[in-house]
Amino acid sequence: MATNRPAPFAGKRIVVTRAPEQAGELIIRLRELGAEVLHLPAVTFSDPSDPAPLDKAVRSLRSFHWVLFTSQNALAFFVKRCKLLRANLQGDGRTSGVAHPLPPMIAAVGPATAEAARKEGLRVDFVASQYRGVALAEELGVRLAGRRVLLPRSDRAGTELTAALRAQGAEVVDVVAYLTGVPEGFDRSIAEAIARGEVDVVTFLSPSAFHHVLEEIGLETLRSITGRVALAAIGPVTAAAIREAGLPVEIEAKESAASALVSAIAHYFAQRLSSGVKSP
Repeated sequence: MATNRPAPFAGKRIVVTRAPEQAGELIIRLRELGAEVLHLPAVTFSDPSDPAPLDKAVRSLRSFHWVLFTSQNALAFFVKRCKLLRANLQGDGRTSGVAHPLPPMIAAVGPATAEAARKEGLRVDFVASQYRGVALAEELGVRLAGRRVLLPRSDRAGTELTAALRAQGAEVVDVVAYLTGVPEGFDRSIAEAIARGEVDVVTFLSPSAFHHVLEEIGLETLRSITGRVALAAIGPVTAAAIREAGLPVEIEAKESAASALVSAIAHYFAQRLSSGVKSP
């Protein structure tokens, strides 16, 4: 028998800051649960302006023992380049004249990146149990000693992972697989709604997205709406960026997947309901 029970997110306004080409699944899931979704793209991704270093790495894949993917973006842009250059990331290994004739092993941060790799037909040899890039170095440990490691990443990636890999004895080739930028247009009406505390949740899936919103809206304004608007982050790196700015992270999804973020938001709303806290 059908019921008239309202959708779980009915009456909630949730801001999605993810890039348009990646926001679809999250937006659909939120709307299915009754949320009003405000899409405010705060980050864009594009091919490297100079792909030569990446192409060189792709063409010499058999010289690497490991390829490490720290995000789905890194995987997508790297695989795209491999296909363009007709390079087989995990071929039969019958390549001569290189230091390491076998196909490289693949490691990923988190199950979402690993699953994305599998969907590309790749065998994933190792998945870090922690959702941090540095965890790859820590957990692979001695398996990196004397090994040549390829690390395709964003142009804005930090140096911590590279340093951690080298500390384990790896020879690291760190290449830019994609550029992280900001959209040309920024919807001021949504930004103003955030500033007035007229939304329930603002979601961030990368430090870059958070930093752009912070720049556009201002730290003091974001601090003033604390308690009325919840900041939601995927992963410890994004959460750390928000906390380093002195702002609270009320919703944190450990896994980098739309479903994990939606579940975390649902848990947040359920807790507020059970405690008697009213939404703004």
